[in-house]
Amino acid sequence: MFDFLSQKFSSLFSRLTEVTTLTEDNIQETLEAVQGGLLEADVPYGVVQQFIESVKNEVVGQKITAKLKPAEQLMKVVQDKLIDFLGGHDKAFLFSFPSTIMVMGLQGSGKTTTIGKLAYKIKKDAEKNNQVKKILVGSIDFYRPAAIDQLEILAKQVGVTFYRAKSTDPVMAAKEISFFCQHNGYDVMLLDTAGRLHIDNTMLLELQEVDALLQPSYKFLVLDAMTGQESLAIAKAFNDIIGFHGAILTKMDSDTRGGAAFAFRFVLKKPILFVGEGEKVTDLNLFYPDRAAERILGMGDIRSLIEHAEEKIAANEQEKAEKAFKSGSFSLQDFADQMSMMNRLGSLSQLLKYMPGMGAKISPEMIQRGEVELVRFRAIISSMTLKERLNASVLNNSRMQRVALGAGVKIEEVAMLLKRFEEAKQYVKLLNKFGSV
Repeated sequence: MFDFLSQKFSSLFSRLTEVTTLTEDNIQETLEAVQGGLLEADVPYGVVQQFIESVKNEVVGQKITAKLKPAEQLMKVVQDKLIDFLGGHDKAFLFSFPSTIMVMGLQGSGKTTTIGKLAYKIKKDAEKNNQVKKILVGSIDFYRPAAIDQLEILAKQVGVTFYRAKSTDPVMAAKEISFFCQHNGYDVMLLDTAGRLHIDNTMLLELQEVDALLQPSYKFLVLDAMTGQESLAIAKAFNDIIGFHGAILTKMDSDTRGGAAFAFRFVLKKPILFVGEGEKVTDLNLFYPDRAAERILGMGDIRSLIEHAEEKIAANEQEKAEKAFKSGSFSLQDFADQMSMMNRLGSLSQLLKYMPGMGAKISPEMIQRGEVELVRFRAIISSMTLKERLNASVLNNSRMQRVALGAGVKIEEVAMLLKRFEEAKQYVKLLNKFGSV
C-alpha cells in the first residue's frame, strides 16, 4: 500500500538530511519533487496543486524549531498535510448493532469478497469482546454468473449464515432477505448488490429502489484501487445518485500507485473506512490516515504490525517466544517457530512495509532473495530430528549430509543456516546483556 509514494518520499527527504538551513531554493526544489512524485502516483493535478500550496504556505517563513533539523521540520509539515488530505484524525470506524449494510461497487471491484471479509471481521471483533453476533449475508447480484454461489461459499468459510432469495427480481429479493433477517434475530445483515462493468443508469436506479426499501444503517462503496483516477469518477456517480457513508479500497496489495487513495478523501469528502490488502478473509484492515501518512513517508507502521500479531499469533505463543529469547537457550526449534509465526503475519515484503525506513533501503531483489532463503531454511529445519532442532551442536558432517538430502539442498546451505543461527544467538545474548530484550 502506497509503496510507490513511500519510495519517492523516502529518497526525497534523504537528500535533505545534510541541509543545515531551509531556504526558498531548497524548499522549492523539494516541493517540486513532491509534486512530481504525486503526479506519477496518479493523483489528480488539481489535488496536487492544492496539496503543494498548503505545504508551501505552512513552511515558508516558518521559524525552524531548535530541536528539529530542517529536513525533519519540512517532513513534519508534509506529514501533517498528508494526514489532513487522507482524512485527518477521524476515529476508526465502529459498527453499531443491529445494522443493515448495503455494499455497492462495479463488477470486478472485489465486492463479494469484501463482504466475506467484513463478515469475518465483525465476527472476530465480537469474539474478542466475548460476544457473539448473528451475521447474515445475502446477494441480489443476478447479473454476474456465480456471484451468489461465491457468496454462499464465503459464508461457509467464515462461519456465518447465507440466505438465498427465491425471487430473482433485485428489489423483491432484497425485501425477502431483509424479512428473513428481521424475523430470525440477526444482529447484522450484509447485502451484496449488483454491479456492472461500468456505471449505468439502470443499475443506479435499481440501487436507489433497494436503498429506499431497506434504509440501510450503512452504505459502503467498494473501489478497486487499481483503477486510479477513474475510481474518483465512479465514487462521484454513486454519491450523486445514491450516496454512501464511506469507501472500502481493494487490491491495495497490488502495484497500484496509491493516487486514488490519496485523493479520495479530499475530493469526495467521504472517509476511507477499510482497505483490502490480499485475498484471504483476514486481509481487511481499518484505514488510519495518520498511519498511512507515516508509511508514505517511510516511517513504518509498528502499531498496525503489533495489532496484526495480536490477531494472528496466540498470546501463549508470543510468551513462549519471548521466554526463549530471554533465557538464552534459543534453539533451532524456536527459530522454526519464529519463522512460522512470521509467515502467518504475511510475506517478508509485506512485513517490511511496516518497518521504519525499510522500503527505501531494501530493494525488491533483496526481498525476493530473503523470501527464497526463508523457504529454504524452513525446509532444512523440517528435515532435522527433534534432537537436532533442540541441540544444533550434534549436527556433525554426516547428519548435515542427511538433512541436506532430505531438504533437497546442498550441504553448504545447511552450514549457512547453522552459521546464521549462531549469529542470531550471539545477537540475542548481546541484547540480553544490555537489557534490550
